[in-house]
Amino acid sequence: MNTHSNELSHQHENRYHWAEGFKKSLPVAMGYLPAGIAFGVLAQVAGIPIWATIMLSIILYAGAAQYACLPMLSTGLPIGNIATNIAAINLRHVFYGMPLLQYLPKNKLAKTYCLFALTDETFSIMTSLPNESRRALILPISLFNQSWWVLASTVGVMIGSTLSDLVPNLDFALVCLFAILAYEQFQSIKRYFPIGIAVLGLIIASLFTSDWLLLVAITICMFMILVRGFWIERQKTGDSHDQ
Repeated sequence: MNTHSNELSHQHENRYHWAEGFKKSLPVAMGYLPAGIAFGVLAQVAGIPIWATIMLSIILYAGAAQYACLPMLSTGLPIGNIATNIAAINLRHVFYGMPLLQYLPKNKLAKTYCLFALTDETFSIMTSLPNESRRALILPISLFNQSWWVLASTVGVMIGSTLSDLVPNLDFALVCLFAILAYEQFQSIKRYFPIGIAVLGLIIASLFTSDWLLLVAITICMFMILVRGFWIERQKTGDSHDQ
C-alpha cells in the first residue's frame, strides 16, 4: 500500500515539475517564436533546405550561431571554418554549465542533454530559480525551450520570404528577449558586479577588434572574474590569519 502511494506521489510530483517547466518556458517562447521564425525565413531566403534548417535547430540549437551559419553555408565555406566560428560564438556556454553542475539530473542521458541545451535564456531562468527546485526543473525547461525554437524554425522555413517582406528585423527579437531575461535575473539577484564587468569588457574589447568582439569581451570578463575571485580568497585568508 505504501509502495503504491509512493508511486502515485512520485508521478504527481513529476507532472507538477513538467507543468511548472512549461510555465517557466512561456516567457522564452514569446521571444523564441518570432526569432526562430525569422531564422527559418532567412534560411529559406539563403537557399538552405528545409530538412537542414530543422536539423540545425535540433542538433546545433544556438540562436546567434545559427544566424551566423546561414551566410557561411550559403557561400559554401568548408566545414572546418564553420565549426571554428561556431565554437568561438558558443564558447560562453562552457561557463554557463559551471554554476549549474550540481543541479544537473542524475541520469547520464538527461544530464548530457541539459548541458547541450543550456542556452542564454535557459541559464537565465535557471539562475533565477530557488536552489531547491533547479534539479527538478532543468530538464523540463531545457526541453520546452528547445521545442519552442524547433517549432518556430519549422514555421519560418515553411512560410518563406513572404514574412520577411512584411515584418523586417525579426531577428532582433532574440536580442530583446535576452535583455528582458537579464533584467529579470538582476531583479531577483541584485548583483551589480556582473553588469559592471560585462560593460567594461565590451568597452575594452571594442577598442581592439570588431570581428572577434564577443570572444575578446568574454575573455576579458573571465580574466576580471578570476582576478576578483583570487582577491576575495586572499582577503579571506588575510582575515583568518589576523584572527
